[in-house]
Amino acid sequence: MNIADLRKSYEKAELNETASHANPLKQFEQWLQEAIAAEVPEPNAMTLATVSSNLRPSTRVVLIKGVDERGIVWYTNYASQKGQELAGNPFAALQFHWVELERVVRIEGRVEKISEEESDAYFHSRPLDSRIGAWASPQSQVIEGRTVLVSNAAKYAAQFMLNPPRPPHWGGYRLVPDQWQFWQGRKSRLHDRLRYSLKGEAWTRERLAP
Repeated sequence: MNIADLRKSYEKAELNETASHANPLKQFEQWLQEAIAAEVPEPNAMTLATVSSNLRPSTRVVLIKGVDERGIVWYTNYASQKGQELAGNPFAALQFHWVELERVVRIEGRVEKISEEESDAYFHSRPLDSRIGAWASPQSQVIEGRTVLVSNAAKYAAQFMLNPPRPPHWGGYRLVPDQWQFWQGRKSRLHDRLRYSLKGEAWTRERLAP
């Protein structure tokens, strides 16, 4: 099949100014809960986009681990490519794509590290093998083969036993949104698209052409 011929008609739902929340966080929490209830695959997966010092963008999938009025939180290796890019340019974009619900959420804003206490608390809630993995993987670095990871995991498992501490190079980030976009697929490509922009301390909601 020619991929240019692939088509889908979006007809599951609608999104309008009357039914949507005036606060984008409430709208996001509603859609996230609906994605979880619908049992879509990995509803907590989001694409994270960063930009390097030479202005090359890059993306990867990470998992949301917290959301409140302060922003959206995920955890990673601070020495990874995304960590280095955020150190040089602390602005990023996130995107959720819930295919089965024909919905997309895009979020933009400034990124900051969360507190060490928050990172410690989450790290110690993780399964033991995930905590060992945070030590074993020199994320984004070139390695000779998988045996490097296996060897590192065995070394740190023997060293830390059942209580590995949080690595100093591992912790959480929080994106503080200044713009949200909610996209709901509609028939005939006349999709619904609402943008929320932060003006001072208040959110402005407006409809964009799809």
